[in-house]
Amino acid sequence: MPRPQGFSYEERGDGSVVLTHHGRPAGVLRGARAAKFLAQAQSGDVQMLMARWTGAYRFGNERQARNHPRNQGGATRRG
Repeated sequence: MPRPQGFSYEERGDGSVVLTHHGRPAGVLRGARAAKFLAQAQSGDVQMLMARWTGAYRFGNERQARNHPRNQGGATRRG
């Protein structure tokens, strides 16, 4: 699975943090959440951190879930 890329963030004067992905707005963090994000951004993989905070990342199990028998379609009777 490739590493996330294309994320950036900008800290504004009011303390909020704007997250963008390839130049498009992906989220705004304010207050305690912005402070927590900035603290975490000082250490670690910032791209992965921004991907997690925006929800724009994959868990790596999509292929397994697609192949699971309950996701194969077909008629099921409930009731």
